[in-house]
Amino acid sequence: MKPIISIIMGSTSDLPVMEKAMKYLEEMEIPFEVNALSAHRTPQAVEQFAQEVSGRGIKVIIAAAGMAAALPGVIAASTTVPVIGVPIKGMLDGLDAMLSIIQMPPGIPVATVGVNGALNAAILATQIVALSDEAIARRVADYKARLGEKIEKANAQLADIKDYHFKTN
Repeated sequence: MKPIISIIMGSTSDLPVMEKAMKYLEEMEIPFEVNALSAHRTPQAVEQFAQEVSGRGIKVIIAAAGMAAALPGVIAASTTVPVIGVPIKGMLDGLDAMLSIIQMPPGIPVATVGVNGALNAAILATQIVALSDEAIARRVADYKARLGEKIEKANAQLADIKDYHFKTN
């Protein structure tokens, strides 16, 4: 299947964080691609990627970067495809990367999730794609419904613990 979401990392050291996004996209049966491109070490490759990405059918880009975190903004500057930035926790607990990603100039938007928020980036990308794909929209709705079920189950378990605690004390 042809990928519709592209995951880009500034370095393969970001892979452990981005695996959460990849796992989610696999579960949602959404074809995606993964690449490592550096805004600072491979700027020409980043620009070429950004200029060609829409012609390849990519609908959303998830771009992860740490420290200076220029990658999401550099990509956004050269494409009309929506970009979601994932700040990677680094020297300043990811604050440096987050500030770099959210401080984009007018006209170059980058949606930004929390530090190491790869899963939320994948969910947001899926919700964007779901706007024009009913099958994906149903899978997103099912996923969201299961989130509520997890909380209800956890709450029931807490009630059992509380009841046990009070009965034994």
